[in-house]
Amino acid sequence: MKQPFPLPLEKAGAIGVFDSGYGGLTILNEIRKKLPHYDYIYLGDNARTPYGTRSFEVVYEFTLQAVKKLFEMGCPLVILACNTASAKALRTIQQKDLPYIAPDRRVLGVIRPTVEVIGSLSKNGHIGLLATTGTVKSYSYPLEVEKLYPHFNVSSQDCPLWVPLVESGEAKNAGADYFVQKYIQQLLDKDPDIDTIILGCTHYPLLIDKIRKYTPSHIRLVAQGEYVATSLEDYLHRHSEIERYCRKEGNCRFFTTESIEKFKESASIFLQYEVEVQSLNLE
Repeated sequence: MKQPFPLPLEKAGAIGVFDSGYGGLTILNEIRKKLPHYDYIYLGDNARTPYGTRSFEVVYEFTLQAVKKLFEMGCPLVILACNTASAKALRTIQQKDLPYIAPDRRVLGVIRPTVEVIGSLSKNGHIGLLATTGTVKSYSYPLEVEKLYPHFNVSSQDCPLWVPLVESGEAKNAGADYFVQKYIQQLLDKDPDIDTIILGCTHYPLLIDKIRKYTPSHIRLVAQGEYVATSLEDYLHRHSEIERYCRKEGNCRFFTTESIEKFKESASIFLQYEVEVQSLNLE
């Protein structure tokens, strides 16, 4: 249910980073490398992951719950570090909900910053997308590419086994090679002229060595983290009305809707260090 009155910004707070699972930790990691002096809150709706198989309506409802929670925790700005949430919920939240619940706060996604850079990376306009089934079916990347680069051609390939490989800790093992090579080849079979591939899932950087191994050397791989981080830096420079409410003490807190021990175990796969985490309920 929508809140009857806006949530005003009264003091500086952390930048919120939300994901339905764990992949958003790769985005958080790159953002903190680029902008280490800001405070961050990472919220993972790990109890209800994956979002990719859920309807637009359910993803929107769950994502809005998370955004509201982060606003309640003082975040002036929330990054949806989740391709599914960015594809299925971001636009509705920006256009219909923010003006009502928090007109002085902002919510950003990961798809637009990723698409913006391909114009300077691709030489022939033939773009490949490797992503989850939900992201591919949303058609969000081709639509965003068409807005910015209408003459570009986008071919998409879903990779349903890559996320399970990463979350089970198998990303570096030999057993993952078959499935990495399989999906890359299926993508290139659709368009042999592809010269740039977007890794449209935040889990995929953990497979980057194997992805590079089976991708022809002339093809540019676009991982999201560094580009989202650069885009956020630029956004904060251009929007002082938001930036001044972002607290700058260099702290980061982690929250999950899953058990604390499960989050710690899985988060260590993505971050390579152990984190302190608190549990919360979004429903």
